[in-house]
Amino acid sequence: MPRIAIAMFAHEGNSFCPVATDLAAFHAKVWLEGDAVGEAFRGTASEMGAALDFLDRHPGWQGSFLRCAATTPAGPLTRTCFETVVAEIVAGLAGGSPWDAVYLALHGAMVAEHMPSADLEVMRRVRAAIGPQVPLGASFDFHANLDPGTVALLDMAAGYKTYPHVDQHETACRVLEGLAGIVAGTIRPVGALAKLDAILPSIAMRTAQGPMAELEAMAAAMEGEGLLDATVFGGFSYGDTPSAGACAMVHADGDRERAQACADALRDAMAARRDRFFVTLPGPAQAVSQVLSRGRLPVAITDPGDNPLSGGTADTPGLLAAVLAARPEVPVVFAYFWDRDLVVRAAAAGIGARLETTLGAVRSDGFGAPVSCHATVEAVLEARYRGNGPMGTGVTVDFGTSVLLALAGTSVRVIVTSSCANLIDTGLFDLFGIDVRAPMLLCVKAKNHFRAAFAPLMAEIVDCDAPGPAALRIEGFAFRHAPAHLYPLQGAAR
Repeated sequence: MPRIAIAMFAHEGNSFCPVATDLAAFHAKVWLEGDAVGEAFRGTASEMGAALDFLDRHPGWQGSFLRCAATTPAGPLTRTCFETVVAEIVAGLAGGSPWDAVYLALHGAMVAEHMPSADLEVMRRVRAAIGPQVPLGASFDFHANLDPGTVALLDMAAGYKTYPHVDQHETACRVLEGLAGIVAGTIRPVGALAKLDAILPSIAMRTAQGPMAELEAMAAAMEGEGLLDATVFGGFSYGDTPSAGACAMVHADGDRERAQACADALRDAMAARRDRFFVTLPGPAQAVSQVLSRGRLPVAITDPGDNPLSGGTADTPGLLAAVLAARPEVPVVFAYFWDRDLVVRAAAAGIGARLETTLGAVRSDGFGAPVSCHATVEAVLEARYRGNGPMGTGVTVDFGTSVLLALAGTSVRVIVTSSCANLIDTGLFDLFGIDVRAPMLLCVKAKNHFRAAFAPLMAEIVDCDAPGPAALRIEGFAFRHAPAHLYPLQGAAR
C-alpha cells in the first residue's frame, strides 16, 4: 500500500506590513494535524479538501496528515515561528518513514525575518529529510515568488490558474494525481521555470479579462498539447525576496527541453504585456465622488492598499476619512477595522451604548491619522462561519467577536473585528443582517478576491488607491533583497 505524507505551511508575507507573523497567528487560524484535518476540511474547496478527496479516490493509498499550518497574510514570520513549523514537518516525515510520496501545500511567497526565500528553504529541508528518490510534489498560490531552484527540488508542481483563486482544489488534485502517476511509473515529470525581469502589481491580474486572461489561455493551450502542467505566476508584489517577480513554470512528461521552451514562451508573452499590468486608480476622495455622482447602487469601493489578503492590517483610515468628508446621503457600510480593544470596549458597553472613539491607525499612523467619531453600538456577535463564496467554499472564516457601530450624524455604519480575516464572501454581512444587495455604498478592505462573490451582486465595483502596506506603487517601497534590475525598481531608493 503506497504511503503519502501531507503537510501544509501556507503564508503570504508582506515585507512592508507592520505586523509580524508569530505562532499565535497560526494557532488562531489553521493549526492542525492527523484526523483534525479531515474534520476541518472535508468537503471544502481547498487543497486539504483535495487531499482528502484524493485518498477517497485511491483507497489503496494510506495518507498521513502532518503539521498543517496557515494564517492570514501579514508581515514576515518570526524566526521562532518558521523554525517551529518546519521542524514539526520534518519530524513528522522522520517519524513515519519510509514514504512513497510527499505532498506540500505551500504559498510560494512566504518570507521570514531571517529567511527571505522561506518556501525554498522549506522544500530544501523536506527534500533533505526524505532523500532524492521519494517523489515530492507541491502546489502554489497564483502569487508565488518562485526561485528557479524550485523545479530541481520537486518532482511535480502546479499553481492556481485563477484570480480570484477558485481552483485551489483542482490545483492540489493535479499535483496529487501527478505523484500517483510517478509512483505507478506511468509518468516522469520534469520541470522548468522562467523568470520575468519585473515585479507586477496584482490589481490588473484578474484572470477573467485583460493580459492575464490571455496568458492563461496560452498556458491552457500548451497543456492541451500534452504538457502535464503550465502555470503562469503573477508573483506577490510586496514580498522582498531574491526570487521576487513573476514567472512561468511548466512540467512535461520526460521532455525537459520542451518544458523549458514552453516556460520561456510564457515568460516572453508576459514581457510583451508587462506595461498593461501597470494601471492608475483614483484616490479615495475621487473614488467616493465618482460612485456617488453616478448613483448606481449597490456599489462597492475597495481599498486594495490595506487588503488583508495582500498583507494589509485592516487599519488604514484613508477611505473612511474620504467617505465622511463627502457626507453621503445613501446608506454606507464600512468593512472593516481590526481593533480588538475597541471591540472589547464596545461589547462591554452593550448594544445602544454611545462611545467616543477613533477608528484606524491602531498599528501605525504612517498611513494616515485615526478618524475621531461618536458611535452607537448596534450589534455585538461572534463572527465565525463557513465560507459561502466561490473561493474557499466551506472553509471556516473567523473574525472573532465583532461589533457594528453607527457613526453619529452620518449614514455610515462600521464593522470592527477582533481578528483579521479575509473578506471574500457575504458571510460577515449576513451575520449582521446586512443585505449587500440593498441600495448602499459598501466600502471594503479587499481587492480582487472580493469580486468572486460580490461582482454579481454589485452594480459597480471601484478600486481606489489609498495609502497602506500594499499600496499600488511598488517602487515606493524600500526593497532590500529583490534584484535591483527588476522593473519598476530600477533607480528606486533601497
